[in-house]
Amino acid sequence: MPRLVPAVCLAVPLALALSACGGADSDKKPAAQSKSKETAPAGVAHQHTVLAAEIAARGGKARVGEFNVGYIVEAAEPWFHAEHGKHGKHGKQVHRPPAKDETHHIEIIPMEAKSGRIVPNVPITLEVVNKDGKVVQAKKLNFYYSEFFHYANNFSIPKAGKYTLRAKLDAPTFLRHGGSGEKPALSEGATATFRNVELKPEN
Repeated sequence: MPRLVPAVCLAVPLALALSACGGADSDKKPAAQSKSKETAPAGVAHQHTVLAAEIAARGGKARVGEFNVGYIVEAAEPWFHAEHGKHGKHGKQVHRPPAKDETHHIEIIPMEAKSGRIVPNVPITLEVVNKDGKVVQAKKLNFYYSEFFHYANNFSIPKAGKYTLRAKLDAPTFLRHGGSGEKPALSEGATATFRNVELKPEN
């Protein structure tokens, strides 16, 4: 997929980054601020630039609960996955090309609405629904490394047309920092529905 959007640098004060981690020393008085600023790697900003461009060109976005959920539709894609070794251990990464009947690679990107961060550890099931309300295919999504992290899978759509994408997000499985009596962040799931999504053969 062509991703030729230029990189953008994003400056983040080191003191802010450290205090946000909630580390062992986070309750102490902050040290005097230095005049110098720690600069985030260009890729951190670049991923959001690329993501925004691809959502605008090949998808859409919706706010549901604490999430902004984006989707992107592309032609079926290959990926690497770990083959299972002895005793259930993961083996080497092997290349998996798209199956002959796979037509589309559909991506879902859950972002924390208040910060814009892509959220990890979200169990997601995506349903492709036709105009009659029938689920033509439903799959659990995998988590992918690319220019931006995302969840996706390859789908086999029987014929071109307009469909509804229904992404069911469970609450992320990670642990959460916080004080007693606070509501844990991102502790509830959500369902994002995208209607009139045109799916046509792209291979």
